[in-house]
Amino acid sequence: MYFKQFYLGCLAHASYLIGSDGEAAVVDPQRDVDQYIEVANAQNLRIKYIIETHLHADFVSGHRELADKTGAEIVFGKEAGATFPHRAVKDGDELTIGRVKLRIMETPGHTPESICVLASEAEKKKEAGEDACVPKLLTGDTLFIGDVGRPDLAGGRGYTSQDMAAMMYDSLHNKVLALRDDVEVYPAHGAGSMCGKNLSTDTSSTIGQQRKFNYALQPMSKDEFVRMMTTDLPEAPAYFPKDAEINRGGAASLEELPPLRSMTPAEVAECAKHGCIVLDVRAADEFGADHVPGSMNIGLGGQFASWAGTLIPMTAPIVLVAESEAKAEEARLRLARVGLENIKGHLAGGIDAWKEVDFEVAIVPQINVADLKHLIDSRPDLQVLDVRRAAEYESGHVPRAVTSPLAKLRESLPSLAFDPAKTTTVICAGGYRSSAATSLLQAAGFSDLLNVTGGTAAWIKAGYEVEVPAKAVSH
Repeated sequence: MYFKQFYLGCLAHASYLIGSDGEAAVVDPQRDVDQYIEVANAQNLRIKYIIETHLHADFVSGHRELADKTGAEIVFGKEAGATFPHRAVKDGDELTIGRVKLRIMETPGHTPESICVLASEAEKKKEAGEDACVPKLLTGDTLFIGDVGRPDLAGGRGYTSQDMAAMMYDSLHNKVLALRDDVEVYPAHGAGSMCGKNLSTDTSSTIGQQRKFNYALQPMSKDEFVRMMTTDLPEAPAYFPKDAEINRGGAASLEELPPLRSMTPAEVAECAKHGCIVLDVRAADEFGADHVPGSMNIGLGGQFASWAGTLIPMTAPIVLVAESEAKAEEARLRLARVGLENIKGHLAGGIDAWKEVDFEVAIVPQINVADLKHLIDSRPDLQVLDVRRAAEYESGHVPRAVTSPLAKLRESLPSLAFDPAKTTTVICAGGYRSSAATSLLQAAGFSDLLNVTGGTAAWIKAGYEVEVPAKAVSH
């Protein structure tokens, strides 16, 4: 068996190519699909199947484009309701690629149509002196390393979170955990994905390891499991249901998207006047030093696509600002991976071109945690905003920090009762989300903003005091 994992850090997404005797299957492909074709060709494999473990909500899949380019058959669980030609599989169905059997396991819970794929090689003759390789279970978003899939993404299809969590319990205990301990586990996502609560940085494991260490697989009743899985779920990004529907119908080929247009500073300024989002994809320190007034900062160095999908409406017109045309092209591709395709162009020459024509620039000063400590100690009127997720905030935050997770910052601003004219420091875990937050606050009229580099992690490392909410202490 040939087996390769493709890991896309920007979306914490794993996809797979499995091959044997000239045939291959691709599982959960990302939108840009040429890499699968290149690897298959290098291994003398013909892609026969494209298998989707479910209708992905956090990214747009390339299954249609890959099928068009290879002639492969697209495979979904029978509950998916995909609107294009595909093979709808059910529990116990088998697909064959060379000497490898791909057995379908229906495992509803994350979504109604979720499946796992058990890949096992045919037994080899004893005289060959070789053993068949250990079976591999491709779990999609059913079982992660250290977690299981969230159960609250099927509300629009008539299921409650409790319904789906109960299904997940049955799928895990009746099917997944019935497999032997040495079966290797390969999920569709890792740490950073919003498809679960507690995903590991590891990208593979075994059933035995997960049985022992995964909190969600420890002995408990179904009722206990349902309560646990439906409590304190992070809010799902607004783009999730939109991407799921794109995947149900199949996305257009990336080659059909128009080329990236170069724009002058005057064109960018005019576009911004008419509602375009100016998206600056540079790092926080570069954005802070000088940027187009009113622009949004989501750096390419972090989980760019996921945060872009969370903070930018799906159909919004976007103009990119990057340090080079190559980085603008990279941003365009990564935006397309989550379905953001309305890219009007990029600022040719970047921020330097903007400054060369003497257009106004805005700044956000960057401070370290020692500076923040001094301000907290000396400025009673200082406003401190923590934009991490609720669970992160409750695990410990800098003194006087008010919580408002980045994903809902725009909506929560009025309830914060912050004074836009007062000095406001913004902190997250490391400085990435806080920079995005300062850009949103600046656009909302905050005039004295400071971004904390290093974030809460640096604060704790420096040995400074943290506050823990009473609820978290008692819990």
